[in-house]
Amino acid sequence: MEKAKTHDTEISVEERLRALYSLQLVDSEIDKIKTLRGELPLEVQDLEDEIAGLETRLNNLKEEVVTLDKSIVKKDNEISDAEALIKKYEEQQKNVRNNREFDSLSKEIEYQRLEIELFNKKIKEFRVQIDEKKLVIAESEGTLAERTADLENKRSELDEIIADTQKEEEGLYKKLEKVQNIIEERLITAYKRIRSNARNGLAVVPVQRDACGGCFNQIPPQRQLDIKSRKKIIVCEYCGRILVDDEIIKEGKI
Repeated sequence: MEKAKTHDTEISVEERLRALYSLQLVDSEIDKIKTLRGELPLEVQDLEDEIAGLETRLNNLKEEVVTLDKSIVKKDNEISDAEALIKKYEEQQKNVRNNREFDSLSKEIEYQRLEIELFNKKIKEFRVQIDEKKLVIAESEGTLAERTADLENKRSELDEIIADTQKEEEGLYKKLEKVQNIIEERLITAYKRIRSNARNGLAVVPVQRDACGGCFNQIPPQRQLDIKSRKKIIVCEYCGRILVDDEIIKEGKI
């Protein structure tokens, strides 16, 4: 959306330069506040992401343990069923009419005993898996507790800094919006592009000791005169920053 202007008439180049330098001053102050916060916002976000990942992992592990417990109960039931069949077949063997029937029942009994061995083997495997998962759960819960404590400390530290700087920052953003409203959109876009690529976020710099205040390359005398005349916006031919003269710097204010 096109930004509103404070007036309909187009402002002069000199006014644009002053506005751009004011914009730079405000942005630099906001940068100082962000520097004060340092890596805390990123550290808080990283910890929140890690904690979310740990919680998901813990929930999955606990669900897997529940599933394994259910599998053990199922195998126990299958063992009981097999034992019941063995008893049944053994009773039937007492009343067989010939060796063929006896052998057939013996094979069924042997099969059920093999099944019981297999079920017991599976139960042991499930219990080993449960023990392994419980160890991982205990370690993960310990890590989760540590990360949660770290997050609380980082959040507390960040909240304290934000509380100390919030009023100042809100005031700076209001000034930022006010200044931006008197500069045309294309110039704001250019300023932001230069600033994003510039060291220390400096898009507007003064001429100091005949050199660019950003990259410190020498500026020819005639170009310096052009800068002082404020008839057009001039950028450094080496680094692309917008150049302003000493008078604008001296008069510059947020």
